[in-house]
Amino acid sequence: MIKNDLAVNILNRSIFDEHISREHTGSVKWDKMALTSLYGREDILPMWVADMDFPSPEPIQKALIERANHPVFGYTVPSESVYGEIQKWVKDRHQWSITKDMITFSSGVVSAIGSTIQAFTEPGDKILVQSPVYTPFFDMIKNNGREVVNSPLLLEANGFAIDFEDFEEKLKTGVKLFLLCSPHNPGGRIWTKEELLRIGELCLAHHVTIVSDEIHADLFHSTAMHHPIASLADKLADITVTLMAPSKTFNIAGLQASFLITSNKELQIKLQNAQTRQAFHGLNIFALTAMEAAYRDGLSWLTDLIEYIEENVKVAEEFISAEIPSLRVMHPDASYLLWIDCRELGLSDKEIQERLIHKGKIALEPGTKYGAGGEGFVRMNIGCSRSLLQDGLTRLKLAFS
Repeated sequence: MIKNDLAVNILNRSIFDEHISREHTGSVKWDKMALTSLYGREDILPMWVADMDFPSPEPIQKALIERANHPVFGYTVPSESVYGEIQKWVKDRHQWSITKDMITFSSGVVSAIGSTIQAFTEPGDKILVQSPVYTPFFDMIKNNGREVVNSPLLLEANGFAIDFEDFEEKLKTGVKLFLLCSPHNPGGRIWTKEELLRIGELCLAHHVTIVSDEIHADLFHSTAMHHPIASLADKLADITVTLMAPSKTFNIAGLQASFLITSNKELQIKLQNAQTRQAFHGLNIFALTAMEAAYRDGLSWLTDLIEYIEENVKVAEEFISAEIPSLRVMHPDASYLLWIDCRELGLSDKEIQERLIHKGKIALEPGTKYGAGGEGFVRMNIGCSRSLLQDGLTRLKLAFS
């Protein structure tokens, strides 16, 4: 029995060790035109945008092929089984019991952020964020004519922390909505129950609605456990809209499938009205097919993936510590992204990027994209084969040698 388990494990690991070429597939990450536009050259290794280079789980591939074999692709609605698999997944993975009528679909989490901003605020309203944070938080607030209010995170020895005194002071300025990034992107931090409860209590006290982006929720590592903020107390669920998706988890972002969860009917009606004004009427046939297959049959693949990512984190941390000691890696609790501190180099952000692109020939996300507190940092995507990771680390060393 042990031998059979070992054989299966080796087989599963080989899926992640294989490098699959994504060139000429329309991949934003690997497209040479995109690289030239963003980084000024095409001959660089892309380890930037947050999608993985691993094949999606075989059950998703099979489900899509089976559906494609049916020759009619008309208008579609979510089946009862789609709702059922979402509910089961959220219950099993996050210990959160939700009902079918709490679920609203969206084509993506960024689209969902836009919908919630339009649904719960008016032009000119203040929306709170905690930088450095996922770039579209800023973009969606500004693009919708709202005001960004920032409560910067504290940088401590073990990672980011919340400045609760500043957080509350900012809430008092008339903030209507708080965009929470949980787990945190780019830092990979999983907020504790105590931190989330304190966030919730402050938002309750100041009548602020919470929109919680939890797209990386399923990718928690073995040393941490993610808790949806809305699952911690009924009173928090009543002021929260949670955003989730299988896209990052199972590497199917191109299929554009996500969902929002809220138990507050008033918030849900406002949200659905905003979607109606945007002429959003539901997910396409393949998005629903992939979502159902992912949540029904994807757990074994995900378990192996997280083990592989944790090993990639260890490889990267050990290499950088030994070979590029002037850099510091913020150890992630979740996801496949590394937040790397380059400040000890004494270089400007422009100089850091020039070294990476023209000397190391590697594309990483500049920390300045993530707002105040991102200066002097870069974000590295290590959701790739071990051989590609080692190539990237060698290029990183070359950039700063």
